[in-house]
Amino acid sequence: MMRTVGILGGMGPEATVLLMQKVIAAVPARDDADHIPLIVDQNSQVPSRIARLIEGTGPDPAPVLVAMARRLEAAGAQALAMPCNTAHHYADDVRTAVAIPFLDMVAASARLAREVAGEGASVGLLASPAVAKVGLFDRALAAQGLQVVHPEDGAALLVAIRSIKARGPDAASRAVLRAASAALLAKGASLQLIACTEFSLIAEALAPDVRGIDTLDVLVAEIVGFSRTSA
Repeated sequence: MMRTVGILGGMGPEATVLLMQKVIAAVPARDDADHIPLIVDQNSQVPSRIARLIEGTGPDPAPVLVAMARRLEAAGAQALAMPCNTAHHYADDVRTAVAIPFLDMVAASARLAREVAGEGASVGLLASPAVAKVGLFDRALAAQGLQVVHPEDGAALLVAIRSIKARGPDAASRAVLRAASAALLAKGASLQLIACTEFSLIAEALAPDVRGIDTLDVLVAEIVGFSRTSA
């Protein structure tokens, strides 16, 4: 019997759908019953993490995320997952609100980066400037003995993120991601984390000779592993 995972979604909606597609693709299935049971709260009304963390405006997302987590737990979820890197700034609020496990995309991605690159390596971070501002991956990667390298042009990445949210993936956004990836490679970061789920939609746009880890793929593995493992 597979265990049910609750998804705190809507951040953004297309990235949440991509997560679900990846979970389906990750499971060898002969019939419907072979797939991972998910309960998805596709809540596009979660207050903007960018507005709160970068601009210092707008309401706090934490109470909305907590309410979502409690609804998912009450609906029968046996663990929670959140396909938004920036929203993991509020992961502790979610953890303390429920009695079920929270599958931490940031921590799991940092562990995988250590396995791939080895202790002391430099890891490039392709993410929202909000992630850099709050040091979300800095702490997780440092705990694994890794150095984080941030892009210099965070403003361009933010424009690309907003463009993808508004209009979907396009050539301009891919060009921005490729340029940022190339700049990180020039700084010695040949391993790079795709740490924004909008960028997961254009993950193929990394610079040549870069090894990428998409944090959304890491979360997919966590979801599948949890669901298919007996309690």
